[in-house]
Amino acid sequence: MFAYVGSRTTRERNARGDGISVFKCDAATGQLSLVQVVGDLVNPSFLARNKAGDRLYVVHGDCEDISAFKIDAASGKLEFLNRQSTEGQNPVHLALDPTEKFVVVSNHITGTLVVLPMAEDGSLLPLTQKVQLAGEPGPHRKEQPFTKPHFNPFDPTGQFVLVPDKGLDKVFTFRFADGQLRAADVPDVAARETSGPRHLAFHPTKPWVYVVNELDSTVTAYHLDAKTGELKPFQIVSSLADTFTANSRSSEIEVDQAGQTVYASNRGEDSIAVFSVNPVSGRLTLIQTQAAMGRTPRFFVLDPSNRWMYVLNEDSDTIVTLGVKSQDGTLSPTQHEVSCGSPVCMVFVSA
Repeated sequence: MFAYVGSRTTRERNARGDGISVFKCDAATGQLSLVQVVGDLVNPSFLARNKAGDRLYVVHGDCEDISAFKIDAASGKLEFLNRQSTEGQNPVHLALDPTEKFVVVSNHITGTLVVLPMAEDGSLLPLTQKVQLAGEPGPHRKEQPFTKPHFNPFDPTGQFVLVPDKGLDKVFTFRFADGQLRAADVPDVAARETSGPRHLAFHPTKPWVYVVNELDSTVTAYHLDAKTGELKPFQIVSSLADTFTANSRSSEIEVDQAGQTVYASNRGEDSIAVFSVNPVSGRLTLIQTQAAMGRTPRFFVLDPSNRWMYVLNEDSDTIVTLGVKSQDGTLSPTQHEVSCGSPVCMVFVSA
């Protein structure tokens, strides 16, 4: 199995990354070994692969671009295909639709969602739709001056695109059909003021969605109506230990394959929060806050086996491997850590 890691690269971000790093993963130990570094890239800050694992798509943070790469199945190495404009500033997330004929991108600073079609060879074509998000900004003076979409995943049915907006304290819902976004019947749900919804994760079998809120370090649980896309909140919990009293910002969230555990990362406390999921109600209970073993865990990801978690510590330039306990999903340190400048995203492809 190969892992692809995007890193921030620019002086404006005080970054030390080189581009995209390709690692070979040892499934038995969780250890990573470097295979390739694709340099001369500006802030490859979020990555997505296709189902076949032979194409990789990358948005370039603080820029206006999205790139496509071909993956060599034997070596895992990348070959550049092409690049297109997202016609907006700071694209921060991308998601392929279920047909893999389109990719949806969030432009964080210009507050737009865009749709780009893909050619038969997986290369990117010019965008065909741009949707401007609108609403009343939240009250945070620094972080909420305008709309700030940060994530745009498809729901498990592929009908809906959900968009947490950090600037407006909302989560938007769009229908997606025939390569076009249109607002759902209930187009958005308001979050708590100054919470700053950032990323979300779907439960694998139940109609539950978990949104990590960056600004107040909480997780909100929602019920998702599979017919209308409407979200209804039913719980808010802190992702921080109750003994932590300093400032912190949450960033990433993931649900394990069994739907028994939810994880969220905290930048400040520098930890991974571990929640158990009530199988009947979907409510969360905080059962552990595991040290990230580094500074500023902007991103983390479970490997496909759910045996290992990789924590990307942006400000200490490390990727740390944590072990995942199968019984309850709690985490424990391993001896495995690799150096990687300003890592911010990671995806896997089977060898």
